[in-house]
Amino acid sequence: MSEETIRLVTIGRILRRRWRLLALLTVVGALVGYGTSAVLFPPRYTASASVLLPGQWEERELLTQAEIATSSAVVDRAAATLRWSGTSGGELRDQVSAKAADGNIIKVAGTAETPERAQRLADRVAQQFVSFASRVAGDDADSESEEATEPEALRKKVVQTNRRISALASAADPGQTVEGVQARTELEKLRTALQQAMKKLDEAETATGKAGMVVMGPADKPTGEAPPTRTQLVAAGAVLFFLLAVVGHLAAARTDRRLRKEPEIATALRSTLLGTVDVPGERPAHRSRGRGAGAWLRRVLGLDVRWNMPAPLLSGDEAAGRIRYRRVWARLRDQVPSPGRLLAVVPEGDETALLAAGQLAAEAGGDPSASGGDPVLRVVEVPVARPLVPDRGAESGALIVLSAGSWTAGELTGIAEACADAGHEVVGTVVAGTVRARPARTAGRPPRTAAPAAAGGDDATGGTA
Repeated sequence: MSEETIRLVTIGRILRRRWRLLALLTVVGALVGYGTSAVLFPPRYTASASVLLPGQWEERELLTQAEIATSSAVVDRAAATLRWSGTSGGELRDQVSAKAADGNIIKVAGTAETPERAQRLADRVAQQFVSFASRVAGDDADSESEEATEPEALRKKVVQTNRRISALASAADPGQTVEGVQARTELEKLRTALQQAMKKLDEAETATGKAGMVVMGPADKPTGEAPPTRTQLVAAGAVLFFLLAVVGHLAAARTDRRLRKEPEIATALRSTLLGTVDVPGERPAHRSRGRGAGAWLRRVLGLDVRWNMPAPLLSGDEAAGRIRYRRVWARLRDQVPSPGRLLAVVPEGDETALLAAGQLAAEAGGDPSASGGDPVLRVVEVPVARPLVPDRGAESGALIVLSAGSWTAGELTGIAEACADAGHEVVGTVVAGTVRARPARTAGRPPRTAAPAAAGGDDATGGTA
C-alpha cells in the first residue's frame, strides 16, 4: 500500500489528467438523478392551510390537536368528500401533515401530484379537522345559541343569590348568641360554595370556547415543487458521482503496490542498479497499444495514461542525457568484463523502457570489436502476466530495463525468475524516466541525435557511443 500523503496537488492532478472521465461520470450521475426523480420521486407539490385555535392553549394541547388533524378519523372524512378515484384515506394519510405554529395556529399541509390537488387536499383536511374537533367538544350547531345564553343567565342568578345572602346576614341576630353565629357561618359557607361553582363554570366556558376553531382562509396554491425537486436530485447525482470518482482514484492510489524507488526495484529483481536514464516525452509513455472500440474509448477518456505518475521534469541538454547512458555502460563493463552479447529484457507495454533500451542498444554498437569490446544488446519484450524469456544462446547475461512506478514487486520477481529459468544471469537493472525536452535551438550547431533502435526479438544495433 502506498503511504504517500494525499495532498491538494494530488487532487489537482486527478482533475487535470482525468477531467474527461470525471466529466463523463458527472453527466452519468446527473442522468441517474433525473431518472430517480422521474421514477422514485415524481414532482410533488405541497399546500398548507392555517387553523386558528382561540383561547389559551398549552404546548402539549397544541401537539394533541396536530395529531388529531392527521388522524384517520379526519383524513378518511376528507377522502370521502374529495372522491378521488383510486385514492383511499390510508393513501392520503401519507400525503397529509400538521404541525403547531406560533400564535395557537395549526398548519395543515397536503402534498399531491399537481398544485390544484394539493390545494384542495389541504383545504378539505383543515375543514374536516375543525368539524371533527367541534363535534368532540360538543359544540354542535343546534345547541350553539342555547349554550351561549345559559351561562350568562346562571351568572345573573348567582349575583342575586349573593345579594340575598348579604341581606340575610345583616338581618340575623346581631348579638353573640349561638344561633346568630351559626346562621352567619352557614351563610358564609353558602357564599363560598357559590363562588367555587362560578369559578368552575368559567373554566368550563373557557374549555368550550377552545372548540371554536376557525380556518384562516383557503390554502395558497403552490408555485414550486416540494423537496426533493428534480433539480436537486440531478445536482445531487452529479455531485455524488463526481465525488465517488475522485475518492475511487484516491483509494486506488493508496492501495497501489507498484514500486517507485530505484533501490526497491533492484531488490525485487535481486540485481545491481546500474543507474537511471532519461527518455524525452511530454507525458509518461504508458499508453495502451490495444486496438478496437475499447482501446479507442480508453484513449478518448485518457485512461491509457496513468494519472498518478509525477509530471516529467525538464531535461538537460543532449550531452547531459548521453552522459547518463555512458555512465550506465561504464558500470555495465564492470559487471561484464568479457565482451559479448547481452539480452535487454523490457516488460511488455512499458514504452518508456523500450525507448531507453533502444537508446542503450544504439550506444552499445553492433560489433564488439568496433565498439571497443563493449557488449551488444538484443532487445526483447517479455509479458508480465506470464513472463517468458528466450533461452540463452550467445548472450552472456540479461540487462533488465524498466520504468519506475509501473510494476509491483511480484511482477518484477517473476521477470527475474524467468531470466534465471532461461539460463540468463541478471547483470544489472536500468531505470528509465520520462523528461520534458527543452525548446528546439534556433541558432548554432544542431545537437547530435541518436536514432533509438527497438526490436522484439531481433538484434538492435546503432552507432557507437
